[in-house]
Amino acid sequence: MAQQIQQELEVDQYTLGLVGPDQEWAGTVADGGTVRTHTPPACWGPMITPEFRGGHEVTRPIRVENAEPGDALVVRIKDVEVTSVATSTGSMAERDGAFGDDPFIDHRCPECGTEWPETVVEGTGEDAVRCADCGANASSFGFEYGYTVVFDDDRSVGLTVGPEGAADLAANAEENMALPENSRQHPILLYEPDEIPGTLGHLRPFVGNIGTTPTVELPDSHNAGDFGQFLIGAGHDWGIEDESELEARTDGHLDSNDVRPGATLVCPVEIDGAGLYVGDLHANQGDGELSLHTTDVSGTTELEVEVVKDVNLDGPLLLPNESDLPDIARPYTDAERETGEKLAAEYGVDEVRDALPVQFIGSGATINDATENAFDRASSLFDVSEGEVRARCTFTGGVEIARLPGVVQLSMLAPVELLEDAGLADAVRAHYEV
Repeated sequence: MAQQIQQELEVDQYTLGLVGPDQEWAGTVADGGTVRTHTPPACWGPMITPEFRGGHEVTRPIRVENAEPGDALVVRIKDVEVTSVATSTGSMAERDGAFGDDPFIDHRCPECGTEWPETVVEGTGEDAVRCADCGANASSFGFEYGYTVVFDDDRSVGLTVGPEGAADLAANAEENMALPENSRQHPILLYEPDEIPGTLGHLRPFVGNIGTTPTVELPDSHNAGDFGQFLIGAGHDWGIEDESELEARTDGHLDSNDVRPGATLVCPVEIDGAGLYVGDLHANQGDGELSLHTTDVSGTTELEVEVVKDVNLDGPLLLPNESDLPDIARPYTDAERETGEKLAAEYGVDEVRDALPVQFIGSGATINDATENAFDRASSLFDVSEGEVRARCTFTGGVEIARLPGVVQLSMLAPVELLEDAGLADAVRAHYEV
């Protein structure tokens, strides 16, 4: 049954941790239209809610008019707003007996053995999430080292609190995390961790999980080359035989702190309608997400979408804000172009090739594997050798770590003729207003 095409689409329905072609559509947005989402926190909330089949709670997929396999979806991030008052986070500890192969995916009650058990909340603290059948602590995770952060009204800074503040926030955890009406997770504020009190942090909200639907069903947190490694050989329903099956991923789980207002993400389209999904908003995060988790929050996004036909894109491209690019990967100034022309005349160079910034997202088991993956994606898109990619990224770009153990952003100033041949020059010009 065809869905009505909307110029502006509001989305507030979520999955239980899975992305794939069988998920129910959230609606259809026009090519060139606007998507607005209201999403709950990801990571910690779903992680302590055993009904979830993945580590996040993302939106149902959004169908985009005209999007077909082999196209690219341009997603312009216009706004990201934090609605949570506070959150808890930190490094995790797994609870023995509460899962099978993967604590993010195949949950089971450690007492009665019920798989993906329904749970209820009793009190606060790390034993608050209880199996509805037998009453045992059914959560797969606790904190190895955790802290609770409260935000100012403008969401410009956050302050870690001590035991009293953490307990006060836990007493009204759902309200303080501003969980949307349709969210099904338990709020992580219930755990009331209280390490490093009195630490003031700068906030800069961004979207941690945003992308297009893969051709196979995957846990949302594992739609990436690093987390996806845990699917290899797993005995649960989403286990795969070897790494070749991870080629179906679309790398929606980026955790790049540059995916923020003003940035543009260009995603491969693998299914009819693209299946854009959004979630895992973060209040802030240092490069690498060194605890594997950060300040997960509820919040809203505003996105503009546009389809570009027939693009040979193996993975996402990021067009960051110019201020987020490495210095040597920023667009040329008029003065630099003029100087370049003088050097060309002096040394017999026929042409100074115009170039614009792009970042290739790469993912893999390790940072080195992720970088190789980004090299492959750049080489494939531009039909050039890996040697040329390495040269251009060394001289006019670089590699940055989005997340350990294996998501990177590979920057280069790409010659405009290569962008033209790839069908992406207009999108890049529009982003950098050149």
